[in-house]
Amino acid sequence: MMSTRPSLFSTFSSSSCVASSSSSSLTTPRRCSRTRLQGRATFVAHRDDDDDDDDVGDDDADKNHHNHHRRRAPAQSRRKNLIDVSAATVAMFFVLPSRAKAQQQIPTESGGEFADAASMAMLQREGEFKLTDAEWQERLKSADDPYAYQVLRKAATERPLSSPLYTEKRVGTYVCAGCGNPLFSSETKYDSGTGWPSFYDHLPNAVTEVPDFSIMFLPRTETRCKRCQGHLGHSFEDGPEPTGIRYCMNGAALKFIPKDV
Repeated sequence: MMSTRPSLFSTFSSSSCVASSSSSSLTTPRRCSRTRLQGRATFVAHRDDDDDDDDVGDDDADKNHHNHHRRRAPAQSRRKNLIDVSAATVAMFFVLPSRAKAQQQIPTESGGEFADAASMAMLQREGEFKLTDAEWQERLKSADDPYAYQVLRKAATERPLSSPLYTEKRVGTYVCAGCGNPLFSSETKYDSGTGWPSFYDHLPNAVTEVPDFSIMFLPRTETRCKRCQGHLGHSFEDGPEPTGIRYCMNGAALKFIPKDV
């Protein structure tokens, strides 16, 4: 389909000024610089008049805008903390290794220093509960979801609406499918409409959140099980109150334990 938008050449060419039609009751501005400037001045004047008439409405809007930012303060603070963590991560891997002396450091092939053992463990998804890759594959064969290994250990994402936990309504606890660490309570689960099990908060000291740059130009926050560093999903700042956070989890990474069990 041919676009109806004028080309840049026709818009800015001085020879393409078109006079307004005399048969119309509305005056169409000429496509030239002087007419565009006049039209802009008229628009600004009308906007000023409208602002004078709507002072009361603007005051209410300002109050609502201020209250909205007050409610979102925890999310904004959390976002700043994650940005700080991201900057610290870059410094740790590319700046500090050449200067700082850590107690445990892993040499590179060239004999330099790359990062300490704790940082390398984080990169390799090694937590307090640690297994080899072969052991993880064997352990997760018996998981409720056949994609548990790909999600937990390879950070894959399941298809939306594919997990039965998305529509789970019973009271209970959601634990890590890899190590059994309690992660989320059913009290914080809600229907986000995304197709993935979602929660507005996690259990205390249950997860680790790290910057995720796996998609270029789309930095995200990865959520991991703190005990085994298994990939659970991502968190976003569009959740309900009181946290304002949406923990968008893969059902394959979770196991539901009903309260009566």
